[in-house]
Amino acid sequence: MDPEILEFDLGLGGGGSSGRDGDDDANIGLDVDEDMADSPAPSSILASNSNGGGFGTGGGEIYLPEGDLLDLEPYDGMEFESEEAAKAFYNSYARRVGFSTRVSSSRRSRRDGAIIQRQFVCAKEGFRNLNEKRTKDREIKRPRTITRVGCKASLSVKVQDSGKWVVSGFVREHNHELVPPDQVHCLRSHRQISGPAKTLIDTLQAAGMGPRRIMSALIKEYGGISKVGFTEVDCRNYMRNNRQRSLEGDIQLLLDYLRQMQAGNSNFFFAVQGDEDQALTSNVFWADPKSRMNYTYFGDTVTFDTTYRSNRYRLPFAPFTGVNHHGQPVLFGCAFLINESEASFVWLFKTWLMAMSGRPPVSITTDHDAVIRSAIMQVFPETRHRFCKWHIFKKCQEKLSQVFLKHPTFEADFHKCVNLPESIEEFVSCWLSLVDRYELRDHEWLQMMHNDRRHWIPVYLRDTFFAEMSITQRSDSMNSYFDGFVNASTNLNQFFKLYEKALESRNEKEVKADYDTMNTSPALKTPSPMEKQASELYTRKLFTRFQEELVGTLTFTASKSDDDDDVITYQVAKFGEDHKSYYVKFNVLEMKATCSCQMFEFSGLLCRHVLAVFRVTNVLTLPSHYILKRWTKNARSSVILEERSSDVYTNYLESHTVRYNTLRHETFKLVDEGSKSLDTCNVAIDALQQAAKRVALATKNEGRATLVNGRIRGDSARDASRANTTNHKMLCQPLSEDDMDKKIRELTNELDYASRKCEVYRSNLLSVLKDIEDHKLQLSIKVQNIKISMKDGL
Repeated sequence: MDPEILEFDLGLGGGGSSGRDGDDDANIGLDVDEDMADSPAPSSILASNSNGGGFGTGGGEIYLPEGDLLDLEPYDGMEFESEEAAKAFYNSYARRVGFSTRVSSSRRSRRDGAIIQRQFVCAKEGFRNLNEKRTKDREIKRPRTITRVGCKASLSVKVQDSGKWVVSGFVREHNHELVPPDQVHCLRSHRQISGPAKTLIDTLQAAGMGPRRIMSALIKEYGGISKVGFTEVDCRNYMRNNRQRSLEGDIQLLLDYLRQMQAGNSNFFFAVQGDEDQALTSNVFWADPKSRMNYTYFGDTVTFDTTYRSNRYRLPFAPFTGVNHHGQPVLFGCAFLINESEASFVWLFKTWLMAMSGRPPVSITTDHDAVIRSAIMQVFPETRHRFCKWHIFKKCQEKLSQVFLKHPTFEADFHKCVNLPESIEEFVSCWLSLVDRYELRDHEWLQMMHNDRRHWIPVYLRDTFFAEMSITQRSDSMNSYFDGFVNASTNLNQFFKLYEKALESRNEKEVKADYDTMNTSPALKTPSPMEKQASELYTRKLFTRFQEELVGTLTFTASKSDDDDDVITYQVAKFGEDHKSYYVKFNVLEMKATCSCQMFEFSGLLCRHVLAVFRVTNVLTLPSHYILKRWTKNARSSVILEERSSDVYTNYLESHTVRYNTLRHETFKLVDEGSKSLDTCNVAIDALQQAAKRVALATKNEGRATLVNGRIRGDSARDASRANTTNHKMLCQPLSEDDMDKKIRELTNELDYASRKCEVYRSNLLSVLKDIEDHKLQLSIKVQNIKISMKDGL
């Protein structure tokens, strides 16, 4: 009778590793477990039973025996051609029964050291040693679950003089429940990725799909997760190894490109972690001269984009970006991250900071990641760190997928809870209400995000500048600079051309925005001098945003709620919505206002609440300290002007406003005190009458020199000369008290005249400097347009 043939798949450990818990956004990393099976054995093994039947392996698939052999289990005296054949048979038996196997103890020959006895056990055999040296002296950040329960099930085999291996001991009983057939694929020793599955994964990965979507496709293709034969974690690790192998042959191309760029421009910066000889396994950073210049103007807030982790990009490409004066993304440098350890991120941030002249940003936005967070705390201890809210919302869809399906209103309620609260107290109340309503108080991931709330909930971040026009906006710089250029199918050979094309495209958009700002005038919606001032200072996009706030003040009322000497508090609310008020504190003497909404601190533009207070207090123009240069037309200018406006009329309005508000403030204080009784009222009226007489006298004696359209109107030079001669004669004669007072007033008028004249000269000089800067900018735009036209022609 011909021997029965069994073919066994020996990929006992294929894909048997676990990565980070997460979705496609998570980093694909390898993990080590104490129950990991040995690596796959050779693919051609022959075994036989005591009756002469042969058990062998073929080409990768598992062929189960038919008939009575289907329930075949090990027995004493059963023979195999090799140790590997015995191992494969026991693992096949374990798959049918429902447990995982691993290699345990062995005995070696004293004569030649060869293995002569081997024991294969259930993966739950023994107990974990909690006093291991490798763990007792260090903190375990993510402790693993206990899997070993002291199970005695095992198969022992030993080698015969004939070279064959025979079963010398078999324990059938387990002390734990066995796994049902539809879950066997989750057991470590039975997880493997077959050849056809690898081909399909490679194809889908090249198309930009992540592990989760690929697993969905495989489940549909094979007709169920149990028939796929491996888990999503195995898929992740396979894809990670794929990407690592594909990079090893191409990194040298990147280094050659960077050396070439540095040879052409000494201001081009690049660095490799460690030695360049180790670049195939190290991180690389670079920043071109334009990126470094961008940072000098717009480096107050930075985004570090690690979108590549979601497998959206084939390359481990991470740019540093920011926002320019048109609200467009700008580049501050790029990195290729082969190694993602904490030490590597510390190296990267230190290297980037050195390339940016050692000036750390005010704020930085990254993905939610503990390793990146730790590195930022070390390198940027004073920088405000924010987690990207958009990425957290995306992760929420996976972590709370069942809640999303069960409660269609949850997503809207979650977004409202995050974005709408105006105070920390309001957020806390809203959050507790949300988790109670949907029974999520004990949800581990949601609890972790609540613990990190100061790093991503807007109400906790509004006191820091992030260059965003509203609290609820998603940063345009996140995931957008290279959109449309670098994608999941981009390999390193294609990357350089697409990278340069993206830089050219972004530069062209900025040039176009500069041209529109300098050569067209926006339509004004109010007669306000403040709107006209802003239209001459801000870029077009920023002026449009400011105009929205200014026009919005028309629907708001501002009423004084508290007066603490120099600081007055105003309650600002929309008509008919007094229950939803904002509070603006206004220092009249310093012309400084702060609002409870903190829009200026967050975006660098004044909110409609402060502007409403300016309206009712007769502040006609924007004080200079509320005009950030980074949002103006001259953001890239090297000329620093002390005052944002070079218009004398604007300066006059501002100084007049300060005088007006100061007088009114002091008068109101007198009125408040004087109205307390009849006696104080009479004293106050008398004081006001006396003050009115003195003001009238001062007005009558005041010199006639005034400013009209930038010219001096008053006495002629001849009259001035005559007055100087008279003054000289008077100084040589004794003066009465009245004459001295008169002389002091005259000298004061002359000093005022000279000051106004100097102001005219100064304003003219600033105007000339501004014209020079405008002309320089226009020439730059023309040069850029010519370059772009020449490239298009080529």
